[in-house]
Amino acid sequence: MKVLCVIPARYASTRLPGKPLALIAGKPMIQHVYMKACEAKLPDDVIVATDNEKVFETVHGFGGRAIMTSPDHPSGTDRLAEVALNFPDVDVIVNVQGAEPMIPPEIIDRLAKAFEAESDLKMATMKVLMREEDYNNPAAVKVVTDNNGYALYFSRSLMPYPRNKTEHYKVYKHVGIYAYRPVASCSASFCNTLLWHLLNWKKQKVWSS
Repeated sequence: MKVLCVIPARYASTRLPGKPLALIAGKPMIQHVYMKACEAKLPDDVIVATDNEKVFETVHGFGGRAIMTSPDHPSGTDRLAEVALNFPDVDVIVNVQGAEPMIPPEIIDRLAKAFEAESDLKMATMKVLMREEDYNNPAAVKVVTDNNGYALYFSRSLMPYPRNKTEHYKVYKHVGIYAYRPVASCSASFCNTLLWHLLNWKKQKVWSS
């Protein structure tokens, strides 16, 4: 199985312009994310997808690989889809958020490995048990799944609501990493497939970290 890891990195962030190049311990954020992704064992390649020359040059400056994409993409998923056209032989594409400098490499491997276990799996993401102090934090996205691990709801509000809270009550946090099984080479087909799976949550498998 051939795995490609793509890190969409948008420079013109609304909340924090230039975020990919923000320094953390003397290194740009995108470098931390890239190096963590490179520590994963399953990806055959790690690519930064960006629409900004500064980000592109920075990635190449620390020895990474980057591809320039259209500045008109409305989301990181669209940026990833453009990059995917350059890798028609890839079996699984893992989308790592460019603002996750501390992402554990084993999460990338576990998510990619899920596609080996389920041949009909089209899209998957991750969840972790949420700390109680984050229950009312809207920045922490909650996810509820069915008994088979397929997503039912995503919300920034507390779910499930603890009307009758018991010792077994658990809340799961959605981890911002996705993996897709691309369809045949057509770009429109691939983008439509990604959009369909994003809109049809019940087809999205959520794996516990």
